[in-house]
Amino acid sequence: MKKLLVSPSPHIHGKENTRNLMRDVIIALLPAVAVSIYYFGFSAIKLVLVGVISCMLVEFLIQKFLLKGKCTICDCSAALTGVLLALNLPPNSPWWLMVIGAIVAIGVAKMTFGGLGQNLFNPALVGRVFLLVSFPVLMTDWTAPASFFGASLDAASGATPLALVKEAVAAGTPVSEIFAQNPSLSYSQLLFARVGSAGEVSAIALLLGFVYLLVRRVIKPHITLSIWATVFVFSGILWLCNPDQFTDPIFNLLTGGMLLGSIFMATDYVTSPMSEKGMIIFGAGIGIITILIREFGAYPEGISFAILIMNATVPLINMYVKPKRFAKEAK
Repeated sequence: MKKLLVSPSPHIHGKENTRNLMRDVIIALLPAVAVSIYYFGFSAIKLVLVGVISCMLVEFLIQKFLLKGKCTICDCSAALTGVLLALNLPPNSPWWLMVIGAIVAIGVAKMTFGGLGQNLFNPALVGRVFLLVSFPVLMTDWTAPASFFGASLDAASGATPLALVKEAVAAGTPVSEIFAQNPSLSYSQLLFARVGSAGEVSAIALLLGFVYLLVRRVIKPHITLSIWATVFVFSGILWLCNPDQFTDPIFNLLTGGMLLGSIFMATDYVTSPMSEKGMIIFGAGIGIITILIREFGAYPEGISFAILIMNATVPLINMYVKPKRFAKEAK
């Protein structure tokens, strides 16, 4: 009798593939891209185009001349990295800064590990953090470029809300007084438009993208919601203990790269845990580290560093937090 041969998993074929998933994430980012173009005009278009072209070109050249393997730029993963990196840069960034970020993101963070599916860290975040450490002046220049719709837009130049509050608190100004003196820190302003990276100007646009990803079942909500819940609870405790030194939970949820990072980068399939319990632990860790950096660290923002730190723990989380095996007796 012939032996029955069983091939390795997976045994179930689904309609999803890498290209479709990456395309859905890019579609989810389109509202944020559109708002960025509305506020920052040609500068935003330049960042996105240079980002996409640079990332795809770097990946093609590495595969063509170094790895000499199959070309994968058509799976849209490099294009997605380019869009995310562009949205993580100040809108007035020079084109060459974007190119350097693309080389680091694709060449170092992605292809060095073997390409898509094997990288330990989120490529776009590695590119952003490298640029932040290497070019701190350019990466903290929030000068608003000219818009297609005139200078009347409220995307004004100046420090980000997080930096403004951190500097004022360090100078001894109570948080309540800071908010009273700066109408731009109101929740309505933070919800619709604010100074920051190209992709941070509209919380509404990012939330629309989140809803789209959930409806399309591209991501699960566990990581994003656990980040938000942890940030809300942890920052809320600090705020209740000393409201003159610490900011309230809503402010922490709406400012900086919190929404962009928690929705589009922390949920990356490759660099996040596989189990739902692991996702919650992963998200909680990101939330705690983010608030620790924001409130006690040197940088006003912390989401990028928090995600990269927790990326490094994913193999450990996957090892010790596993779903129940089929037909295994519960203890």
